[in-house]
Amino acid sequence: MNRLLIATLMTSACTTIPRGQSAVDRVDVVGNHDVSGDDIEAKIATTDTPKFLYLFRGVVYDYALYDRHVLAYDLARIERYYRARGYYDAHARAARVLQQGDQHVRVEIVVDEGKPVKVREVHVRVDGSLLASEDARMRRDERSVLGQGARLDEDELAKAEKAIRRGLEDDGYAKVSVTSHADVDLATHAAIVTFDVRPAEKCVFGELRIEGLGTLPEHATRRTINIGRGEPYSRKALEQAQRRLLEQGVVSSVAIEPDLAHASPGVVPIVAHLEPSKLREIQLGGGFELDVLKTDMHLKAGWSDRNFLGDFRHFTASVSPGVVLYPLRLSYFQPPNELLPEEKSSVELRQPGFIEALTEGFVKPEINTYPVLVSETYVPDAPVIGYFEAKTTQGVTRSFGKLKATLSHTLQVEVPFTYSGPLDPTLTTLVISYVELQTILDLRNDAIHPRSGLYLGNDFQVAGLGGQPQDIRVQPEVRAYVPLGKRVTLAARATVGFVFPNNYQAGTDTRDVQIVFFRGFFSGGPTENRGYPLRGIGPFGESTLYNPLVNKCMPGQPADVCAVPLGGLSLWEASLEARIAIGGPFSGVVFCDTADVSAAVFTLHFDRPHLSCGLGARYDTPIGALRADVGYRIPGAQVFSGALEPTPTILGLPIAVQLGLGEAF
Repeated sequence: MNRLLIATLMTSACTTIPRGQSAVDRVDVVGNHDVSGDDIEAKIATTDTPKFLYLFRGVVYDYALYDRHVLAYDLARIERYYRARGYYDAHARAARVLQQGDQHVRVEIVVDEGKPVKVREVHVRVDGSLLASEDARMRRDERSVLGQGARLDEDELAKAEKAIRRGLEDDGYAKVSVTSHADVDLATHAAIVTFDVRPAEKCVFGELRIEGLGTLPEHATRRTINIGRGEPYSRKALEQAQRRLLEQGVVSSVAIEPDLAHASPGVVPIVAHLEPSKLREIQLGGGFELDVLKTDMHLKAGWSDRNFLGDFRHFTASVSPGVVLYPLRLSYFQPPNELLPEEKSSVELRQPGFIEALTEGFVKPEINTYPVLVSETYVPDAPVIGYFEAKTTQGVTRSFGKLKATLSHTLQVEVPFTYSGPLDPTLTTLVISYVELQTILDLRNDAIHPRSGLYLGNDFQVAGLGGQPQDIRVQPEVRAYVPLGKRVTLAARATVGFVFPNNYQAGTDTRDVQIVFFRGFFSGGPTENRGYPLRGIGPFGESTLYNPLVNKCMPGQPADVCAVPLGGLSLWEASLEARIAIGGPFSGVVFCDTADVSAAVFTLHFDRPHLSCGLGARYDTPIGALRADVGYRIPGAQVFSGALEPTPTILGLPIAVQLGLGEAF
């Protein structure tokens, strides 16, 4: 029955090649050197037949059929594309159609690129008056895109026009017009480019008109846009207003543009076109986690209102009850003998326009209960420690262009208990109070799927204004993204972290181990080093806090039974990965991660690289990419200092499997 069903599905999903026609199995472009073959193939209609699962043609996807008339037009398209890139002598000289069997062909297009046309001179003619500083910046903007000696590329010419226009719009010239033309000398393959600029007069913002408001409160919308009548005109101000509205989550799309049709001398009104989004949501779901530390099942319920009691207040409440199937895990795949209840619950209220129009205030109380499972090795009869956590964070956040700063205070109370077995008598309730300043400068082209740009962040904390731990904690981070062709993006991440304690230190003392667990650093896991489990990198030692049976450890006992992660005071991490677009929602990555955590203050050990490399798969969804990574620890590139660290394995292999939502960084 199952075989019949599979055969029926495969048959219904298959397509056939019409009689008298041929399918294109492959298209090759040869002779091209400066222009990518992928770019050329994206511009033509003759394409190869896609493969289902990259293996089977004619399954699910229709065959791409060969048409000699379409191919003839494609040769003309290629020559036009080359001309737009500055290759005026380029010719698509031939198209060979090679038979690949019955009703299957391979198409080979031969290109002669010729010599490109280069920009010999650039002239900017201004019909009007500009300040000296405005004129100088305009010319710098143009040269940064299309300078002397550059290839005459139509796209770059359009970008240069846009750069000039954008710079002058930011200087207040709302009615500026920019046109360009190029005089090409085919004999010398040189061009003279001229930009004609008409800035007109400087302008200020006029009346703001809002269209598509729907049920949104007008006063809150105007406050978020925050553009006053009479302020100097700026394109940047319009874009920032659009971003602020989108960040509120109350609109699905927004366009704020100058209304030049109703402009008067020196005054330009603006119009905001809005599409309101759903303001209230109910979330219901669940999940399942299986890794080398634990297995859990949990539910999640939540409710959010982005216009709570009006004024764009954002209220969110969520609760996530669950249970840990103890001691079931990847390294101990046996039926659980104990169920450990856990829960996460939180309420958050965010108030826009707090203190002033662009500042948002927030408060977020949380109550959490969870077991502390830090060792992948199961020790029978060992007590299982848990924490009841009451936590509240309140603060303010504000954006300054692409720089976002958040200042907050957090107070958390950690009450230890055991799910089973005795509690260490030296383990007491821990109160932590700290002030935190988070800054983010996001220069990426896209926050969800970045292809280029930089991300700079820093987390600075001062603990000790109440509570037991007294320290300073700082962790800067940098991320960079570089496109390598249309399908590949090179992504890199690096961070260091330091804790400067005043009244504790890293070690095996129960009180200090407990504090370092909450204030120190660990590495390993799906967003740090993917060749190690969570908290798998760092100082390990024998502590009764997380392994009360440590007193039973005898000489020669395996380290992974007695040793538990203790955390450290100094951290460094680095990651490099190539992200490869495969097709549709599927993509893959090739990555290498490296990291180390030291117990000493302001001490980085680069002779402990903990290097792991591996492969990953991604499936894009509306809430982020579903991610699966397998990291392999490179032999000889782990710990050279002889530090006590367990070496976790899966099926005897030095690997770790990481699952997550969203990219690692």
